[in-house]
Amino acid sequence: MSKRTKTGAAAAAESGVGDASGWAWLRRPGVLCLLLALATLAVFLPVAWHGFVNYDDADYVTENAQVQGGLKWANIVWAFTTGHASNWHPLTWISHMADCQLFGLQAGGHHLVSVGLHIANALLLFGLLRRMTGALWRSALVAALFALHPLHVESVAWASERKDVLSTLFFLLTLWAYAAYAEGRRPEARPGRARRPAANYLLALGCFALGLMSKPMLVTVPF
Repeated sequence: MSKRTKTGAAAAAESGVGDASGWAWLRRPGVLCLLLALATLAVFLPVAWHGFVNYDDADYVTENAQVQGGLKWANIVWAFTTGHASNWHPLTWISHMADCQLFGLQAGGHHLVSVGLHIANALLLFGLLRRMTGALWRSALVAALFALHPLHVESVAWASERKDVLSTLFFLLTLWAYAAYAEGRRPEARPGRARRPAANYLLALGCFALGLMSKPMLVTVPF
C-alpha cells in the first residue's frame, strides 16, 4: 500500500468516513456530542442536591435583594451600575436574577443551570476543535478532558462562580465566530462564506463584549 493510500486511510479513520464496522456509529459527531453531554451530566448531576455555600453565595444570591428580585428593570440597571470585588459583570448578575425568578432560593436549580452551561461549553469546544483541525477523536478527547477534569468542579458546583462558566461560553463563541471570519477570508473560501467575513468579525466582537460583561478576565482573549 502506498504512503498516499495509508494517509488517506488514516484520515478516513479519523473522520469516520468509509468505515463499515459495527463501531462506525461511534465516529458520528452527533453521537460523540450526545455521549459527551451524558458523561458530563452524570458526573456533575449530584450538585443538584447540594445547597449554597457560606462563601460569596450570600453576596451573589442568598442575601442580595436585587438578585432575588428577579428580572425587573431596576434590578437590571443595578446590574450594569454596580461591581463586586473589583469585578464588573452585569451579565453574571442578570443570570443569577433569572435563576431566582425561575427557582427562587432552591439551590438545585441554580446548580443545574451551571451544569447546563458547562455541558454547552464542552460541546462548543468539541465543535470548535473539530472545525479548526478536522480531527474527530482527538477533538472529542480534549473536550472530554475539559468537561470532566476535577479542576472544573469549583466553577460548576459553586453558584458564585457562575461567571466562570458563563464567560467561557462567550469565549468559545468568540473563537468560533473568529474562525468563521478567518475561513471566509481565504481565497479558496466558497462564495457564500467569502461574502460574510465582516458579519463574522462583528459577531466575534459582540461575543467578546458579552464575555467581558460576564467576567472581566476575558480581556486577555485577543492576546
